[in-house]
Amino acid sequence: MGGPQGIERRVRVRDVEPDDLPIYFENQRDPVAVEMAAFPARDHEAFTAHWSKILEDETTLTRTVLLDGEVAGSLMSWVADDGREVGYWLGRSFWGKGVATAALAAFLHEIDERPLFAHVASHNIGSIRVLEKCGFTRTGQPILADDGVEELVLVLRTKEDG
Repeated sequence: MGGPQGIERRVRVRDVEPDDLPIYFENQRDPVAVEMAAFPARDHEAFTAHWSKILEDETTLTRTVLLDGEVAGSLMSWVADDGREVGYWLGRSFWGKGVATAALAAFLHEIDERPLFAHVASHNIGSIRVLEKCGFTRTGQPILADDGVEELVLVLRTKEDG
C-alpha cells in the first residue's frame, strides 16, 4: 500500500453513518488523544447527546474520514460566535500518516465560507502542522481559553488557500 505517497488517493470523506459513532466514541476515549487535544472524553450518554445535537444542526457539516475504506475519524465545521470553525478527530493509529491533512484538504473544498477558524491546543504540534499545510495561518500569540487550556487560533482566509 505504501506510505504517505499517494495518501490523498487512499483518503476519502463521506457523510456520517450511524455505524461510525461507536468508532468516534472509542477514539475520543483514548487518553493520549484526550491529552493531545486537551479536550475531555465524554461518557456514553453525554457523547450520544452531543452527537445527536450535532447531527440535527443543519448549520453543522460533518464527515467521516476513511483510509482505504476503514473509518479513521471525523471532520466537522460549525458556526461559532466569531465565525465558522473546523475541527477533526482521528483515531491514534491514523496519526502521522498524512490522513488528517488529506481529509481536511478535501473537506475544505466543500466549505465556501471564509474566513474559517480552528482552535488547537498550543502543545498539539501535529494538529498545528495539519492546519498550516492546509493553508491556515496563526492569528497571534497563544490565548488562554475559558477551560484554562493554552490554545492557538488559526485562520483560513481564502477559498484558494484550502
